[in-house]
Parts: sequence; C-alpha cells; structure tokens
Amino acid sequence: MAHAYTPGLRVSSHAMVRKVRRLPLKGEVGANVGDLVKRDKMVASTELPGNVTSINLVNKLGCTPSELPNYMLVKDGDPVAAGDPIAETRPFIKWFKTVVAAPVTGTLESVSSVTGQVILREPPRPVEVLAFIDGWVVAVLEDEGVTIETEGAYIQGIFGVGGETWGKLRLVVDEPHQDITEDLIPSDCHGQILVGGRMIEHAAVKKAQDQGAAGVIGGGIRDQDLRDLLGYDLGVAITGTEEIGLTLIITEGFGEIVMAPKTFRILKDCAGMEASISGATQIRAGVMRPEIIVPATPDGGRKTEDAQTDEGLNIGRQLRAIRAPYFGHIGRVTNLPTELQKVESGAKVRVLEVEFEDGTRAVLPRANVELIEE
Repeated sequence: MAHAYTPGLRVSSHAMVRKVRRLPLKGEVGANVGDLVKRDKMVASTELPGNVTSINLVNKLGCTPSELPNYMLVKDGDPVAAGDPIAETRPFIKWFKTVVAAPVTGTLESVSSVTGQVILREPPRPVEVLAFIDGWVVAVLEDEGVTIETEGAYIQGIFGVGGETWGKLRLVVDEPHQDITEDLIPSDCHGQILVGGRMIEHAAVKKAQDQGAAGVIGGGIRDQDLRDLLGYDLGVAITGTEEIGLTLIITEGFGEIVMAPKTFRILKDCAGMEASISGATQIRAGVMRPEIIVPATPDGGRKTEDAQTDEGLNIGRQLRAIRAPYFGHIGRVTNLPTELQKVESGAKVRVLEVEFEDGTRAVLPRANVELIEE
C-alpha cells in the first residue's frame, strides 16, 4: 500500500519537463522534431470560426419565407460590412421601402426560404499557440501541435489566477516567512516575476499591476483579497483566463502560510533567471496546478532520461497536510502503520505518522496529506 496517498505537488530543482502545446482544433504546425524553440515562438496556428448572427428577415420585411430570395441584395458566401444593406423591399412608392442592414461584418452564410432566417458569420479568429518554455521539440502532433521538453527547476503551486507569461525572477524578500507588502514592490519591476515568502497583500498586488510586473509568487493570500482583486467570487471553474494584468501563483494555500523552505530555496537559487509561469488551476476532475518552470540553460537543457522519479509514499518522504488542524504544515513521514485506525469521524482508515518542521508529531489519515515530490 505504498501508493495509498493523495498525489501531491511537484517541487524540484532539477526535473525533465514536457509540455504539450495543442491547438483547440486542427490547423498548421510550425515546428519540427529536433527544433530548439524559444518561449515566444509560435509553434502552431489555426482559425476559429467566427460568431454567428441570425436575423429574422421575414418579420423585418413583412414578406413570406418563399419570397425572401427576391428581396436579397447579397448571395450566399458574399462578404458584408456592418451597416451595408443586405435586403430591401421594392414598393411602388420608394418612401415606403424597408432596408435591412447587416448588424455585423462577415459573410452571408445562408438564406432560408423555409424559416425566413438569414445567417451571418463574423470573420474567423486567429489562434496562435506559443512554445511557452525554452526547449526542444520532441514530438509533433499532426495538424494539432507539438511536445516540448526542457530541463530545469519545476514547481507546482496550490492555486493561481492569470494566464501564461514569462519574465525574470526577482526576489523581494529575504526569508520565506516575510509577507509581500506594498513597500517591497520595486518601481522597476516591469516584465519581472516577483517572488515573496508568506502572504501576498492586496495592496502589493495592485502596486505590482501598476508597475507592469508579469507575475507575483507567494505562499498564501487572503480569500477577501483575492475576491477584491478579481471583483467577484471565484467558483469551481478552471482559472487562467482572468485579465488582471499579471499572473498570481499561491504555493501553499489561503491565509498566512509560510512558503515551504524547499520551494523558497529553489526560487531563491533561480533569482535572476528567466522563468515561464501559468496560473491555470483546476481542483476537480483532471487536476491542473499552477506552475513555475525555470529552464536550466538558455537552450532549455537536454537530457536523455527523466531527471525525476516518483518513489511513492515511503518513510522520509516530504509532505504537506491539506486538512485542519494542520493545514499547510510541512513535514516528513516517520511511520506507515499497515493496520486501519479509527479517526474522529468514526471511520477506519489507513494513516501515517508525520513529524512537522517545528518538531510536532501527529497521526493523520493518508487522504489528508499530499506528497511534495522531490
């Protein structure tokens, strides 16, 4: 039963990272296996069909559906601009003429002589997928995208908002227990990713936005501060599309939680290096974690085999408690009893014994912890 545990966060100073960069629908791939790509290189592109607008012309023209084709000024497939006339009546007295203009720019897709509906489709929207990380193309998905591999530091967070971005890592605190306050945000941080320790204060995020920072990384944030930042309560949907001017990554959880020493140490060692970060998070089925990727070398590094393996839940493994009363505490496994034990709820579950960093020992259900991959 070594693997009876909640999968945890991956925190490694040296890992082999593979990212699949895929289009939402088939298109063109702009890279080949063996290519060295930079994070801002377009590796695939396509066009999404434009939005559809339906117009009930028979009501506007006062005719029957079968008569509609006689009143059309444009044919199927013709381009139209917003405001251009697309149909008109032909009365004996021209002052009684009714003209219907296109509400959007696009193409006339269809005219129905059965329902009297006219369909206009707006121009297609271009979609470009960027490499996101510096690395090597190791696989090409035909007409869909590529897989990129890089070697370097890799850290997963607990929660994030904001999309993919990149920039130079800049430490703004000296110790992991320090909060990120407004006065610690430098005025010359445009395009940089700021790294703090414990809690990210709302005023600090606002100042980072004003100064043009690319991202902020910290241990925790107050729920109310996040709500104020977004302007609404965040539901269970996937994050990552918020337009807040930067990407915010929380490595530990909500509240005043000190950043895990290992996470802080890795980020401190990478200060001054270029990193790619994403705040996309999904906590239900198909778990997705925010991530920080720091390629080890300018060319993304390269290695023939994975630099990291998962050894399962064993004595000595580092973990984080994810339930009260030890939520957010970091410790190491000291014992793995094989027999089931009764917990406060009355249920009999598999447990583990842990020693936290402050020396406190506890017995926890294995479902109440997640491993920190090393």
